[in-house]
Amino acid sequence: MKKTKINGVELTYRDEGSGKPVVFLHAFPLNQTMWDQQLAILASGYRVVTFDWRGFGDSEGSSTASTMPIFADDLAGLLDYLEIKQATICGLSMGGYAAFAFHRKYANRASALILCDTRATADTDEGKQGRHQMADLARSKGASAIADSMIPRVLGETTLQSNPAVAKRVRTMIEATNPEAIAQASIGMAQRSDSTDMLLLIACPTLIIVGEEDKLTPISDAEKMHQAIVSSRLEVIRQTGHLSNLEQPATFNRVISDFLAQL
Repeated sequence: MKKTKINGVELTYRDEGSGKPVVFLHAFPLNQTMWDQQLAILASGYRVVTFDWRGFGDSEGSSTASTMPIFADDLAGLLDYLEIKQATICGLSMGGYAAFAFHRKYANRASALILCDTRATADTDEGKQGRHQMADLARSKGASAIADSMIPRVLGETTLQSNPAVAKRVRTMIEATNPEAIAQASIGMAQRSDSTDMLLLIACPTLIIVGEEDKLTPISDAEKMHQAIVSSRLEVIRQTGHLSNLEQPATFNRVISDFLAQL
């Protein structure tokens, strides 16, 4: 792991392999190690970058809400530091929200998009309320309470019933996260803009991935994005929930490898 200061905050990152750059944006409330199985496979043929959002993993936190535009600026700043002009941007869940914000501000820097288990729409009023309740829970009860709440929702039924190692790994990542970072990002997601209208403007090659058992951003959300993004393809991964890259890594890696090979 390496560190550098971006926009006044020290971010931890990995930069491995060579070739066309692929940058992975991690989900809430995890960290960049969720991409270990993708890094191990893809670094043999691509320049792979992963990093921890501000406040997550080993990155430094900040006192302000972690909004998606701030995340987009942090990503742009890291690309500048690494002298990467354009890259394929792969974001899962919150990482997908940040990818939309990045494309809105820096469209010319995304050579391709991989949108995994995410949605373009903003939160409903009920969804926003839930985000603020999660922030309150993180601050009052800590990261373990967040893990208890989230694991049954982020993992598919197949994984919950047959692969306890994945649940354990997810719990470890969540419990290692600073509760204030969880709160700030939860509030930041509640504040995010609706990206539906922007979908029609996405011209770069786009891969949309969704887990068949995703409870949080179901197949219907992925289909709407696929219908709106002209240059997109949709892949549904069976027997997986919201964290498709962790639950079915072999299938996930095959799907993104096939997509990257065609760019």
